[in-house]
Amino acid sequence: MTASILGKPKFCEGQIVEFVGGEGIIKNYRFEPSSWLYLVEMPIATDPEMDRVGYETMIWLAEGDIFPLGNNFSHKVLSREQKNFARAC
Repeated sequence: MTASILGKPKFCEGQIVEFVGGEGIIKNYRFEPSSWLYLVEMPIATDPEMDRVGYETMIWLAEGDIFPLGNNFSHKVLSREQKNFARAC
C-alpha cells in the first residue's frame, strides 16, 4: 500500500485565470492522481459570434495549464455575478 501526499491547490474558487486559448474564472476543483484539475468558466461576451449556453462555456484544465491573471482586468467581459464572485476570493 502506498501513501500519497495531497498538496495544496494553487488556485481558489472565483479566481480569474488565463490559459492558452482564453481566460476564465475557477468554478470548482478536484484532485486527480498527481495533479489538481480546475473547472474554468469562460466569460461570455455581450454579443458573441455564436450562441454559447451551458457547459460549452466551461472546461476542465490541469493546474500546469493555467496561470493567475494580473490585477488589470477592467477590459475583460464579465457578468455582474462573475465580478461579485471573483471579488470574494
